Amino acid sequence: MDNIVHLNELASLPRPLYGQRDSLPNIALDYRHLHAWGQLSHALHGVLLVHTDNARLVVPPHRAVWIPPGSMHRVESTPDACIRSLYIDAAQSPWPGQECRVIAVDPLLRELIRAFGELPVEYDLEAADGRLAQVLLDRLCLAEQLDLVLPQPRDPRLRALCRQATARPWADIRLGEASRKAGVSEKTFSRLFLKETGMTFRTWRQRMRLVSALPALERGERVTDVALACGYESLSAFSAAFARLFGLSPGELARGGSMTQA
Repeated sequence: MDNIVHLNELASLPRPLYGQRDSLPNIALDYRHLHAWGQLSHALHGVLLVHTDNARLVVPPHRAVWIPPGSMHRVESTPDACIRSLYIDAAQSPWPGQECRVIAVDPLLRELIRAFGELPVEYDLEAADGRLAQVLLDRLCLAEQLDLVLPQPRDPRLRALCRQATARPWADIRLGEASRKAGVSEKTFSRLFLKETGMTFRTWRQRMRLVSALPALERGERVTDVALACGYESLSAFSAAFARLFGLSPGELARGGSMTQA
């Protein structure tokens, strides 16, 4: 389409807040890249996985991910994902610093994003459209931040171990085995892993398993089969852990991501 904007060809955004629905491809870019402006990608349905140098961010339906200006990243999505993206000038960033984050998208914020996508690219900053853009930025500042980040350690020994664990989420890797693979004592491994990721190896492994379950659930695979493939022996334990982390049950995600909470 002739009206599709190639962001890498822009020297600057046409407006401080840009997100015209019909002028953007709104697809996941599965290669490493960065922008001079911030990016907010909202999953209307489907699941997004954002990979940065030190984390994976999980974006279930009705959530959004914030990627600050200058942050190297790549994005994966499930095949039926529907994405709406906003691009925000660095001077208008809703949050300070270089931290990527996942936020909750409540009904008002969702409708603001939808309405903003209908505006012309060069909307009038001084008229009603400009005020709508400002309300949208204000609501982003108030959005709840969700703990849906899977940190990746920088230490090469731990990073290799985490790659192995992610490739085999069903494997029951205990602390002793993990520390032997890393070539350090259990005490040193525990201290180093906590320092590098902010969580214990056990907590990290549970979160990794739940993240690994998302694509299979989106494909419509049976919840029981997915739970077993991710190392859970009990369907009830898998469902409870999944709901605690993502705010919706595995079945709700498979049915399109209806949230159990706003």
